[in-house]
Amino acid sequence: MSGTHTVVVGNRGRIVVPAEVRERAGLSEGTPLVLIEGSGGLVLLTREQLRSRVRSELDGLDLVADLLSDRRSAAAREDAK
Repeated sequence: MSGTHTVVVGNRGRIVVPAEVRERAGLSEGTPLVLIEGSGGLVLLTREQLRSRVRSELDGLDLVADLLSDRRSAAAREDAK
């Protein structure tokens, strides 16, 4: 289940993740989390959630082909000078 939860920043910048959220997410004391600050706000993820998100965003992309194409274009422009 997903939802919106209100948390309060407390002493020394600490926040408390509600117990039901910790249980569903499998969080326990010492679990590392990643805080992403973007133009749209803050996102708090486990490392595995971040890894899955990045993999899904990159799925189907051929980054090597894109890089090679960019390099070839740059070389062609340089050769044309």
